[in-house]
Amino acid sequence: MRIVHLLPSLFFLFSCSFATLAQKSDSVSYPNFKMDGTLKNKFERASDTGMSRFSVRNSRIGVKGDINSYASYRVQVELSNEGKFSVLDLSGTLEPIEDFTLTLGQTSIPLFNSYIVSPSEMMFANRAFLGKYFLSTRDLGVNGKYAFDVGTVPVTIEAGVFNGNTINNPVWKNNLAYGGRLGLGNMDGLRFTAKAYNYPNNESNHFLFYGADLRYEASSWKVETEIMKKESRTENNSDMLSYYLQGAYHIPIKTRMFDFLKPAIRWDAIDERSDEPGFDVNRLTTGLGFGFTQEKFSSILRLDYEWYFVDYAMPIFAENDEMDADKFTIELLFTF
Repeated sequence: MRIVHLLPSLFFLFSCSFATLAQKSDSVSYPNFKMDGTLKNKFERASDTGMSRFSVRNSRIGVKGDINSYASYRVQVELSNEGKFSVLDLSGTLEPIEDFTLTLGQTSIPLFNSYIVSPSEMMFANRAFLGKYFLSTRDLGVNGKYAFDVGTVPVTIEAGVFNGNTINNPVWKNNLAYGGRLGLGNMDGLRFTAKAYNYPNNESNHFLFYGADLRYEASSWKVETEIMKKESRTENNSDMLSYYLQGAYHIPIKTRMFDFLKPAIRWDAIDERSDEPGFDVNRLTTGLGFGFTQEKFSSILRLDYEWYFVDYAMPIFAENDEMDADKFTIELLFTF
């Protein structure tokens, strides 16, 4: 279905929901309703080839809320991801006991960090290699999460079972995908997670993903690192290994348009030839962001430059010459 045919239905749904909530908000707390969105526009110029392009990388709109004290929902669509429409989230969540939730529907798998794959949370205009080339971030299934404290350390355990065929395709499967993640700490201060995900897509493609990450965030800076292995369980594909190390610093300023600067730097690498020393492709990314944040809205204008160091021309970069070319990117990101 073409996006132009879907837009009137979406706006009608949102309008009706707002009208209903306006009648109830004065008397009850449930159900509640919140819209959120992301608009990400980019200009890129590849230094090696002299080619340039403009694109709308993401234009997401979502709805989330609570039906009552133990049930919630999430709906999110991508209006244009490089010109393509897709449904991202369609899920309901139950909390049968405190701090234990079960989410059923189309939702995130317990493998990736949101600050690596979510456009509204990323540190750079382009994702790290392991967030882009390993696996889709969502699938149809069920995911459970339990949070508790061990002494003064917050602990989170996640486990899920999924179709193993990414999103928007409820296929019948003999072997379902499954995985889990263990997290220690929280997003303020020190946080560590370890995760694994078994993904039997079909008879030709079966992968095991596993990895770990470590991050530290203070009031004005943060640093993050992660390593992940994509191990093929068939002879039809090669293994893949990737890691990144990135950091950013928040500098308050006061101008007419912006209230902070955010310089950032990242080194990431990816490899599929385990019998050869070193990584096939390395990349250095430097960036400078100019942003502002309000209560319900934020914006950042990013200037990024990527240097690619290619020891082996990997097939994942073969779509065009610009994929592994040095690039300058200007990104304007709005989130609400």
